[in-house]
Amino acid sequence: MVRALEDIIASTSPASDSVEVSYLQLYMESIQDLLAPEKTNIPINEDPKTGEVSLPGATVVRVQDLDHFLQLLQVGEANRHAANTKMNTESSRSHAILMVHIRRSVHEKVNDEINSQEKGTKSDLFDGNGIPIVRKSKLLIVDLAGSERIDKSGSEGLLLEEAKFINLSLSSLGKCINALAENSSHIPTRDSKLTRLLRDSFGGSARTSLIVTIGPSARHHAETASTIMFGQRAMKIVNMVKLKEEFDYESLSRKLEGQVDHLTAEIERQQKLRDDDKYKLEKQLRECHDSFAEARKVLVTRSEILEKENIHLESEMKGILNELNHQKDLNNLMQDKVSKLEMSLKHSEQHQLENSTYQKVLADTTQMYEKKMAELIKQIEDERAHSENAEEQLALMKKLLSEQQKSIQGQKQIDELALKLQEMYQLHENTLSELQSLKSENKDLLLQKEKLNEELHSVRQRLLEQEKQRKGIENELFKLKRAVPENENDFEDKKSYMKEELSKGSSEFGNRMGSYRSNPLRENISGQRATIAKICEEVGLQKILQLLTSEDSDVQVHAVKVVANLAAEDINQKRIVEEGGLDALLMLLRSLENTTILRVASGAIANLAMNEMNQALIMDKGGALLLAKTASKTEDPQTLRMVAGALANLCGNEKLLTVLKEDGGIKALLGMARSGSSDVIAQVARGLANFAKCESRGVIQGHRIGRSLLIDDGALTWLIANSNTNSASTRRHVELALCHLAQNEDNAKDIISGGGVKVLIQISVESSREDIRNLAKKMLRLNPSLQADMHAR
Repeated sequence: MVRALEDIIASTSPASDSVEVSYLQLYMESIQDLLAPEKTNIPINEDPKTGEVSLPGATVVRVQDLDHFLQLLQVGEANRHAANTKMNTESSRSHAILMVHIRRSVHEKVNDEINSQEKGTKSDLFDGNGIPIVRKSKLLIVDLAGSERIDKSGSEGLLLEEAKFINLSLSSLGKCINALAENSSHIPTRDSKLTRLLRDSFGGSARTSLIVTIGPSARHHAETASTIMFGQRAMKIVNMVKLKEEFDYESLSRKLEGQVDHLTAEIERQQKLRDDDKYKLEKQLRECHDSFAEARKVLVTRSEILEKENIHLESEMKGILNELNHQKDLNNLMQDKVSKLEMSLKHSEQHQLENSTYQKVLADTTQMYEKKMAELIKQIEDERAHSENAEEQLALMKKLLSEQQKSIQGQKQIDELALKLQEMYQLHENTLSELQSLKSENKDLLLQKEKLNEELHSVRQRLLEQEKQRKGIENELFKLKRAVPENENDFEDKKSYMKEELSKGSSEFGNRMGSYRSNPLRENISGQRATIAKICEEVGLQKILQLLTSEDSDVQVHAVKVVANLAAEDINQKRIVEEGGLDALLMLLRSLENTTILRVASGAIANLAMNEMNQALIMDKGGALLLAKTASKTEDPQTLRMVAGALANLCGNEKLLTVLKEDGGIKALLGMARSGSSDVIAQVARGLANFAKCESRGVIQGHRIGRSLLIDDGALTWLIANSNTNSASTRRHVELALCHLAQNEDNAKDIISGGGVKVLIQISVESSREDIRNLAKKMLRLNPSLQADMHAR
């Protein structure tokens, strides 16, 4: 067997050949699988067309090399039936059959079996390479159990039954060989399963070799002679060797399926591209239609406006023309009046002789009016040249003419006196009104003085009340100092991210009070929180939050501890945020360096970050940046634990993942892991698990595509490196994070290159949680890239 397989393996090529073996035994007319002992009574099937014998259900193993075959042979020999008889200490009780199946791909074209039309069609289909041909061979190596005489072997019971079946199958084989040697028309191959399996080996299309064993002892003369006669009859059988070649329709089908899948994908891609182009063109067409309609609407509106402006301008032009014509008529009228004035001046010169009293006045008036007349004539000439100033000049002429008429009639002085009298009367009225306004202003000032006195009195009352309130707050602060616990671990929140710490507790507090899970301590914490809640109701949350801005650091420490304890309860979180508590806590992180305040404030923010609405507010107010900066400026493990817990809670919101990464939240978590504290590392692992879980949920729901944001910051490397940590909680979160990252096909390349497949296999076998083991197995099964790498391993 070994030499035959060595020769076969040396003559085959892994690229084009395949060698597969099955190792069986025929025990008491039952075919059993030596490579899989649980498979018994395997049926024999015969192809009605080709007559080929097959064993469905038998184990078929592809042999890789000779060492692999030796291992299989050892397994089969260990399962074979043997017993101790008088004739042999290791007597075979079954016939062993080794079946070797060899397949070789032959790169030749089909010649005569296909007509020219089929040739043309298939050459087009397979690019001229023809249908692939496979050459099949089968080698049977059979170890027949020797025939035995009952009186010599002394077989009894089960051994006797085994000997009967051995002799029966050998007898059937002898009958078949005798029939073939005598050229009988009937070959009784169906008398035994052995002859059915070996039908091709005698009288078939195979080369057959038979090795018989005899003994030189005279005692066994009859068996020796019978064996030699059996060999002689077998030598008379003539086999016709045939080359068995078949069309390899399976590989051809796989190749065609691959081509069909490729062409289908290409058609779908082209269809998608055409649909996208069609959608873009339709969108552009709609946009063009919309812009055209809008432009048309704008043009119509603009044309209407221009038409209205043209109508308005035409009406204005008509009005200007009418006004110019009116000015022309006025100019003509003025000329007539000037001529009349000239006539009146002549008459006045005649009256000077008659009225000596007014001679001097008339002379001056005449001179003045002559001068004015000259100016008026000049103005009229200018007015003719500048028609735009005609109206103003006309008014001046009217005024001058009215003054002239008044002077001629002697009423000028009377008018001036009347005007002065009117001015004095107006001045008197103004004086009275000013006096009345001064009286009203004086009255208003008196009222304002009374109001100021009342406000001053109320301010003094408020100052006294504030002084009383300050004293009350100092008393309440004293009560708070007595009620608030000094140990920072006592205000840790009751949420899930701190539950892992409840079993540990602080060493100092544990030395005094015992285990953190003890009932007295729980009652103490519950009593402290109840006391704080009662004080909050009495004092008011707003006053407690005001103490966060106190200049006294002790006051700030106690106040922030109270807020942290209040934030541990869901019913208080909304009030704290509405009253400005979140802003005050973030301000403490931004402005202070006190380790205690930073630790307690971070814990309070971690409690608030358990609520989804609060998470969005914390991110909008720059909370992630402040937490990352806090982590970078402190080395206190407790502070780092609180900061890591807050960031871990923010990692549980799918909507905030991108902003959280951009603000440095992931880098801050990985940086805090270098502190070496097991509690900090547990919170870091929990945050990465939350982040990976939200990403995998987004990928499944179609909200997110592409590689994980964790990979860019080196989180995958850290998870793989810490997959074997001793901490149970940390290891559980690391395993969950890796399983969720494996759900995204885009992460497969990084997981494979980083050695994550090996870790996932280990998780699927060794994880302490059954649900995590099942999830790891599911990821390895569903992710094609990971499955391929696993099979390669």
